[in-house]
Amino acid sequence: MADTRTAISEIITGLGLFGFRDLHRALAARPRFIVNVDDVVYDQLDEAFASGAYAALFDVAWRNGQKFARAEEGLRGRPPWTVEWKGPHRPPAYEQIPADLRVDHVYLISCKYGSKILQNASPWNLFDRALNEREKRSDDWFAEVAPQSYQEIYDEVRAYLADRSLPARVDALDATDRARLRRALPGRWPVELREQWELVAFEIARASSARLLTRLTTKSEREAFVWRVLRLQAAPYFVLGADLKERSLSYRVTTPWDFRTRYALRSVDVWGEHAGQPLVRWRVDIHDRERRTDRVIDGHVEVRWSHGKFGGAPEAKIYLDTPHHEVAGYEPLTVGG
Repeated sequence: MADTRTAISEIITGLGLFGFRDLHRALAARPRFIVNVDDVVYDQLDEAFASGAYAALFDVAWRNGQKFARAEEGLRGRPPWTVEWKGPHRPPAYEQIPADLRVDHVYLISCKYGSKILQNASPWNLFDRALNEREKRSDDWFAEVAPQSYQEIYDEVRAYLADRSLPARVDALDATDRARLRRALPGRWPVELREQWELVAFEIARASSARLLTRLTTKSEREAFVWRVLRLQAAPYFVLGADLKERSLSYRVTTPWDFRTRYALRSVDVWGEHAGQPLVRWRVDIHDRERRTDRVIDGHVEVRWSHGKFGGAPEAKIYLDTPHHEVAGYEPLTVGG
């Protein structure tokens, strides 16, 4: 079963497409033309709606569905024949388009509520392959890009914890060792270790950004990287959601062909930042031919362990800092009079 917030954000968005007078009637009808939503899920939604705890999320998801139903780029007032909810399934392979709903077998909708994360990649995929291909690797990225400094901070941790049962080498840690370290180092770094970790983190950030820049030496490589970061695909799709303040977001994600037709890429900059954790900034400068203005897209990448300090393989969370409605390639939905 999907968690409650996910079920609300996705299914209520879908219900908003059908032209019900209000959300109460839509929930009471339990329409079967939303595929893959059974009575167990509707019971979950009814309970959440009655509790009042998710009132803002219900409201914005419902309004997003209604907006797409009327939008010129969407259904234009025509009720859909069918809406397929993908639900809490495991995709058979990596999916390029992050769609949660499929409408009439044509419109793909991603429901993105309360998140600025564009994608969660492995550091290997981002910094070594510029998001060009995916390959499962369990190697420790920190040991790859800053082996000496990483070993030194581990030595300090081992001495701080006075735990000589831990292996002498950081690359010898097994799952049990990592779980023990994660429990021993909850929350922020201890004051005694904080300054050294910040220096190691900065080294990791600089080395990571340098690895990525080696993959972006030509204009075509930089352009393709921008498309992949923004998740532009061969077919357009739609994002319906809300920002961190639960304000509605609704836009069409265009294609690389659309992007190249309208925009001229000026530059792509990537650099490491001293931020207390491995942080890589990215910036894209473009020229908008249609508006005859220059535009900027800003973001950052947080490189961190997936399950607490020394716990699990590091991951790279790619964040968008520019407001979505200002991003080149993301076109706001328009609703006619």
